[in-house]
Amino acid sequence: MSNTNKAIETIVEQGMLPLYFNADETVSVETLRALYRAGVKAIEYTNRGEAAFRNFKKLLTVRNSEMPGLLLGVGTIKNLQSARDYVDAGADFLVSPGFVKEVAEYAVEKDLLYAPGCMTPGEIIAAENAGMKFIKLFPGNMLGPEFLSGIKDIFPNLLFMPTGGVDTTKENIEGWFKAGVCSVGMGSKLVSKKLMEQKDYATIERMTKETLETIKAVKQKGK
Repeated sequence: MSNTNKAIETIVEQGMLPLYFNADETVSVETLRALYRAGVKAIEYTNRGEAAFRNFKKLLTVRNSEMPGLLLGVGTIKNLQSARDYVDAGADFLVSPGFVKEVAEYAVEKDLLYAPGCMTPGEIIAAENAGMKFIKLFPGNMLGPEFLSGIKDIFPNLLFMPTGGVDTTKENIEGWFKAGVCSVGMGSKLVSKKLMEQKDYATIERMTKETLETIKAVKQKGK
């Protein structure tokens, strides 16, 4: 199986992609451990601020020694140089807030999943024409499930994942899956700044387990 398809399959099976960033290396590592203990097999670490790249390399070291089967990707990739740096360090997949053509071409060349952020049909068409299969709908809370319901039939060969404002409630998750998403990106509603500040890794683990169970139930109900 190709690296791209492996990453897609893992995220789709999981039904969500947790994403977070913390400037503190130890907090970043312990949050990663909490998510992994909860059963997560794909995580996005967000490229924000000067500490991000250094922390990411540490996370990869921890992943390689403690967390078999975990895919660790990087988000907020806005240019080709960032993509190259993180892939050279060991990133398993790339995520952007927008569509970056050069990153798309690089990802195809390297056989890596690249999930570009799109919020218009024009952006989705550009991403599809560049060979992308997996689209991040961003910002999800501004677009809403109705947006996807309205355009999904135009893009039968694409997978969609909303990110930004997606809530952990059953109602919110169910609304998105009914509209046709394959997964949901879960940021601050799941891994909040407050929980990380309080170093409350037990709550992050518990909430992640509960959210995974909610998604599993919603997907089974929709079959």
